[in-house]
Parts: sequence; C-alpha cells; structure tokens
Amino acid sequence: MLKKIALPVFLLCYTAFTTLAQKADTLSITLENVKYAYPVKYFPITVEGQDVRMAYMDVAPAQLANGRTVVLFHGKNFGGYYWTGVIKSLTSRGFRVLVPDQIGFGKSSKPFIHYSFHQMAAWNKALLDALGIQKASILGHSMGGMLATRFALMYPDQTEKLLLENPIGLEDYRRFVPYITTEQQYATELKATSESVRKYYQSSYFTLWKPEYEELVRIAGGVTNSADFPRWAKVAAMTYTMIYEQPVFYEFINVRVPTVLFIGKEDKTIVGKGLLSPDQQALYGQYRFLGKQTAAKIPGAKIIEFDGSGHIPHIEIPTEFTVALLGSL
Repeated sequence: MLKKIALPVFLLCYTAFTTLAQKADTLSITLENVKYAYPVKYFPITVEGQDVRMAYMDVAPAQLANGRTVVLFHGKNFGGYYWTGVIKSLTSRGFRVLVPDQIGFGKSSKPFIHYSFHQMAAWNKALLDALGIQKASILGHSMGGMLATRFALMYPDQTEKLLLENPIGLEDYRRFVPYITTEQQYATELKATSESVRKYYQSSYFTLWKPEYEELVRIAGGVTNSADFPRWAKVAAMTYTMIYEQPVFYEFINVRVPTVLFIGKEDKTIVGKGLLSPDQQALYGQYRFLGKQTAAKIPGAKIIEFDGSGHIPHIEIPTEFTVALLGSL
C-alpha cells in the first residue's frame, strides 16, 4: 500500500520539478519566445563568410504621418523590447519608428566576428537604404549612444538629429579601467545569473527599484538558462572589448549635426566598474558632470537633465522623457 502511494507522490514531485526547470529555461539567446510589441522582420547580412540577420521593427505612424523617421539604438544589455513606450509616443505623433536589434543582441544573430561600431553603423545605413529612408533622427541609449555618435560621424547627411540618452563613452575607459582580455571578460560573463542581473540593474540603472523592472531581469537573466548561453556570453565579451577599445570620446568635437543629450543625473554607469575599487568608482561615471562636459564639446548641442533618474530615463521617468524627446524633435 505504501509503495502504491509513494509512486504517485514521486511522479507528482518529479513533474513539478521538471515543469519548474522548463519555466526557468524559457529564453533562447535570440529571444524567439520573447514577444515584441510590434512585428519583427529580418535584414540579411553577410559578414566574415557568415550569413547572419539583423532583427528590426519598422512601425508606421499611428496617425497623421509627418514624413519623418526616428531610429532607436538600444544599449548593451537590452534589445528592441524596452523601447515600447517610446515607440508608442513617437508613432502617435506621426513619426515612423525603426528599431533594430544590433547584430549580437536581442533577436539578431550572435556570430563570432570582429565587432565594430563602424561596421554596425554601416549595417544600419544599409537597412535605412533598403527601406528607402533617406534621413532620420537617431536616438541612442547607453551603448546605442556610442553607435549613434559613430553613425552621425560617418553619415551626417543621413542624420537629421543626434539624440543621446545617457550614452556611455563620455569617458575614455582605457584611461582608468584596467585592461582585460576578451577571454577574461568571457569568464566573467559566464558567471551571470538572473540574480546577478537583478543586483546589477538595481545598483547601476535605477534610483528606486520597481516591480515592473522585473521584466527586464526576466529577459536578460533568462538567457543564462539556455543551452546556448556560452555563445551569448562570448558575444557579450566581444562587444565589451568593442566598447573598451573603440572610444568616441575624442570625436564629439567633430559632430556636425543638431544634437541633444538627455541625461539622468543620478547615473553612475562605468563600463568595467567591477574592476575598480570603491574609491576609484567614486571618481568616474558621474553623469551630472559628464553630460555638461560632453554637450560643451559638440558644436551647438543642447542638454536636458533629469533629477531623480538614473541610466534609463525612458523607463524610469517615461512621461518627463517623452515630453523632452518630442519637444526636441
């Protein structure tokens, strides 16, 4: 009798365990099972003998098309999924909005290649050309700000406005962050878990943690459970090296397009922050100063600063950010 009872209990526990494990392992490294707010298309690219594809959303104006386009470049730890609110605000005002997932990120391919901001800019230019978009305003957040700056430097005639939301690269990290190899960074990336992602987001990105931010953790942390996670980690290490070795810091003076910086003043982001002591960390990543310093370098640039906001104003203070963005377009 005891054996008859024990077997069903065992099966029930086993089923519950496997179901929980399946739920934990929900995300592929190309986010196939993450639903974006708008249809996703793919742009084919051949690079270093590999056929890859760049995912993107091309969202038409919701009403009264004004004939203008805004392109959104995401940050290193994100993809197009975190731009939903910005897309809705822009399309409701008549803008066409193009939202690429850069190669190596989001729903796009994760090839082992030499990652370069120059090459990324060229791919985005090719996408714009393929879609018949001759000129666009480029909004770049975090790493996307470095890419947007590179795009504006390479293609000023196609850049209507350069819009930088808490961009990284406002300092030359090589000057104070110790150098590590891509392989060393890969070993660090392999240690990532959902909990470590949450802790990093809480300490680095937001002034006050809110339950709705858990969706960002679910996506960024979910890939750590994938069987392909080592590939994701290697690409993350490669793009870390790209950021470290390819500064735009010295070229802001060469920007020749209308530029607006949107700066959350509580941001203290430093690429490679974990390699610094607490005393060293306090000396860098101070966006309340870096924003003004950078705006002063770019001819004619304007700056809009937000009190009580960290690294991602468009999520932390969406209303204030949207008002500022629409007023700058």
